[in-house]
Order: sequence, then C-alpha cells, then structure tokens
Amino acid sequence: MGNTPPSFSNSDNPAADCEVLLTRTLTFLYLPTKNLWLLFCPDTLSFDWSMDAVPLIKSVIDWRNIHTVAFYVLLFLLAYTSLKSSSTKKECNGKVFMNGKQNTNGHSCQSDLEYKNSEPRTTIVSKLENGVKNHINHGLQLPSTENIVVLALSLLIVPFVPASNLFFYVGFVIAERVLYIPSMGFCLLITVGARALYIKAQKNILKSLIFYAAAALILFYGLKTVVRNGDWKNEEMLYRSGIQVNPAKAWGNLGNVLKSQGKISEAEKAYRNALYYRSNMADMLYNLGLLLQENSKFAEALHYYKLAIGSRPTLASAYLNTGIILMNQGRTEEARRTFLKCSEIPDENLKDPNAHKSSVTSCLYNLGKLYHEQGQYEDALSVYKEAILKMPRQFAPQSLYNMMGEAYMRLNKVSEAEHWYTESLRSKPDHIPAHLTYGKLLTLTGRKSEAERYFLKAIQLDPTKGNCYMHYGQFLLEEGRIIEAAKMAKKAAELDSGEFDVVFNAAHMLRQASLNEAAETYYKMAAELRPNYPAALMNLGAILHLNGKLEEAEANYLRALQFKPDDGITQSNLRKLWNIMEKQGLKTSKT
Repeated sequence: MGNTPPSFSNSDNPAADCEVLLTRTLTFLYLPTKNLWLLFCPDTLSFDWSMDAVPLIKSVIDWRNIHTVAFYVLLFLLAYTSLKSSSTKKECNGKVFMNGKQNTNGHSCQSDLEYKNSEPRTTIVSKLENGVKNHINHGLQLPSTENIVVLALSLLIVPFVPASNLFFYVGFVIAERVLYIPSMGFCLLITVGARALYIKAQKNILKSLIFYAAAALILFYGLKTVVRNGDWKNEEMLYRSGIQVNPAKAWGNLGNVLKSQGKISEAEKAYRNALYYRSNMADMLYNLGLLLQENSKFAEALHYYKLAIGSRPTLASAYLNTGIILMNQGRTEEARRTFLKCSEIPDENLKDPNAHKSSVTSCLYNLGKLYHEQGQYEDALSVYKEAILKMPRQFAPQSLYNMMGEAYMRLNKVSEAEHWYTESLRSKPDHIPAHLTYGKLLTLTGRKSEAERYFLKAIQLDPTKGNCYMHYGQFLLEEGRIIEAAKMAKKAAELDSGEFDVVFNAAHMLRQASLNEAAETYYKMAAELRPNYPAALMNLGAILHLNGKLEEAEANYLRALQFKPDDGITQSNLRKLWNIMEKQGLKTSKT
C-alpha cells in the first residue's frame, strides 16, 4: 500500500472519526470491556460490529462507564496480586511452606531453619527414608498460580493491543477474530480460578459444586459453538444472524446474497431495510440503483445513483452507470458531463483504488463512444488515449483497443486501425467484436479470404449471436454470394429477434438480395420493435410498395411522415404510390 495506512470510512470505526475527545476516550476505554464480555458471555455474536453496533459513549454519566471502571479495577488487581505474590516468593528463595507442607500458592513463608526446628523428629526420619521419592515428586511440581496468571494476562492483553486503537486507529469497532489468541489467556484464567477455588474448598459438597459448574460451563459453551456453526453454514444464514447487532450492514449484505440467488424482490426489500437503518450508505444506495437499473427502472435507478454520489462524491461506479443510463436515453450532453466529472475525481483517500480506476477508465471509454457516435472521431481518440493511460493493470482493454481501431478506421488511417484491432485480439483472442471489425478492414484492403476466416471465427466463438451472422451475410452479399447471404440474414434475425439493428439490417440484406417476401417479414418485425422510428416505417412502406400491397404501403408512408414530415425520400415514394393507385382506380388518402 505504498507504506501508507488504509483509508476507512467513518462508519467502519465511528469513534475514530469523532471530533470530541471525551467521546473518543470513553468509547475506546469501553471497547476492551465489550470484548471481554464476548468471551464471558457470547450470547450475541455478529460477523460485523461497525457503524452503530456499539453506540458511542458521549457522557460520563453513561451507565456503561461503570463496566469500564470495573474492568480496569479487576485487571489492575489481577496484575498487582500476581506481581506482589511473585516478589514475595523471591524473598523466600523460591521455597514456600504452609502448615509444615510445601505450598505452591504462596500463602505463608518460613525459613528452612524455622521449619526444621518446628518439625517433629519422626517426620525427619520419614523424610530421610523417602528421599528419592520426594526428589522425584519435587521435579513434577506444577507452576505457581501467580505465574499462570501472569502468562494468562500477557496472552489476554498483548495480542489485543494492536486492535485497541491505542497506537493507531483501526478500521473496525469490534472484530471477533482479534479475540482468538486472547481467548487462550482467558481460558487459562478461568481454569486457574476454578483450580484455586477447588483447592480452597473445605467441604466435599463445595468441591462437587465447583466441578459441576465447570462441567456446565464447558457444556453450554460447546452448545453455543454448535449453534454458531449453524449460522456460518452459508452467507445468507450468517447475515440474517447479524441483523440484531448490525441491521444496516446485515441487511445490505443479505441483499447482495439474495440478488445473486435471483430473488430480486426480496433483495430490493433487503436493500431498503438497510437504508431504513442508515440512509447515507453510499454502497447500499449504489447497489439498490444497480438492481433497479438491471430491472429497467431507470428513473428510480438515477435517483439512487444521485444519492450515492451525494453521500460519497468519489464513487466512480455511480457516475459510470448514471452516464450509461443518460446516454441510452438520448440525454447525451448530461451523459458527457457525467463522464467528464468522473474522469476528474482525484486518486486520493479511496476505499478501493483499483475498482475506482477501472470505473474511471470505463467512463472514459463510454465518453469516447459518445464522441464516436456523434462523428467526433478526433475527440474520441483523445479520450481513448487518456483511458489507456489511466487504466489499472486488471482492466480488460480489448473493447477499448477495438474502439481505437474503429476511430482510426473512420479517419481512413488504416495502418493505425489495424494495429489496434490486432492489439485487441492479442489482449483477448476470443473477442468477437474485434474479429468482426478486423474482418471488415481486411475486406476493404482486398484480403478477402483472410477476412472470411475472421467472420467464420466470430460465428464459431458464439454460434448464438445473430450479429456475427449479419456481418458475415453483408460480406457474402458484397461478394455476390446472394443465396448464402440470405441464409445468414435469416439466421441473424431468428437468433436476435429482439434486437432492432440486427432485424432491420437482415431485412435490408434480404431486400438487396431481391428476396422481397422475406424482407417484408423482417421489416414488419423491425417496425414492431420501434413503432415510432420513421426509417423503419418508411422501409416497411417501400417493401410493401414493391410487393403490391399498396394500401398498407400508403399507411406506413403516412405514419413515417408523422414522425419526420420533411423526409424527401418518403414524400417521393408516396407520390409514386399515389400515381399507381390512381391508375388502378384505388382510393387514396389524398382524395
């Protein structure tokens, strides 16, 4: 990361972003207490504790401060007792006795001489007789309680320090993963405490009670582990289990899972639930906008993209999708401004720099396409070159390179166009648009057998894509192979019957091949796909005119003129039609 810390949003660790020193201090002091409580009583667990999962402590009268004080007092007493006991034992040269017996817990201390003087002679004889046995037992002595407590506290505290916000702010409030190593120290403390109570218990009933309490603790923790493993069975169950703790994040992640499962209405509801709890989540606003866009609810999608940009002005993907919708709606000037604004976002303090750079590159690519469609090929090339300079390593450049080739082709710079077509194919050898565009270039430069190989390769790569058959059919038509061209045109229209450009061009090719009946069928399909498009209506009128269906032809000519009254070709065709109809004694709209 270039020796720089990661950049987190204020929702990841709200306390770190808070400007009030008292709030930051009280909250950060409380968080270790909350972490310890998760070890004591893991009744409520969550995959994520960001945002408002742990509300900030803004006042000294907040009742949670009592927990904080109790925690640090207990911690201090444990540390003080352990260190004091250890120093006392050192003063006794490592030998501690109690009631005439060696004591590992260090409750009393006597010198060796005092012990020998007070010990009965029979005890001394007994010890001499069992010297070897006592020597072996001394070698198996357990570590002292104080040493275990020191070790346990070290395991509990030291590994947790990097997550404590003490030296630097971290990108989370609570993360259960940081308790893995501290839990070892916690388990040691519980165990040494149970052992100490068991040893001190004078009555058997108390010993039994301690034993059964420890057994119950293990049983209940084991059952909790089994239940929690069920939550981790899959993503959906995990995110549902986190709704109680962090509803905004849990509902949002659940929406992503439901969307991937094809449960669109449930996913939309989940996103809206997430925004109900936290209305300014840029990622969630964007995800909801994307869902609506994919379901053709473009006006709503634009609304949520706008809100996402307002919440996070550097969210390049929201600019990208906004521009695409505007471009498809014909609002080219708004789309141009949106793409330009996206390209000017600085590469600083970004949550995901690589994703940002990819979205900026895509914005430039679409801006170039916009210029290309408007005939501004030099401007398009300039934007494409900027996109190439800005694109990240993981960006797939084949479409960008192919459009570079197209722009150069429009400017009659054939060698430059060929270079970028080949670059596109080098970056992705199975890129179908590059096969088609390169095939057209090869046709223009007279390398027709080579061009045909590229058209056939495109069909081979995806036999279900009507556009490939349409391009190959156009090539065959230009070569005078009319029957083959007609076959390709029909195949293209059958496969992409919902694509206006494919159906319209197929009808046009069939008409050029003098297959007027088939052309009429596909011109009708094209007019149904775009009933308000004057070119489709005019061409349908023309083919009906040729096929002798004069009254239908007249109706379509007139409808085309409603949308484009000054179209000279349609007006000329209509006058010719009326002359024929008058000669045949047919009634016209003119009369």
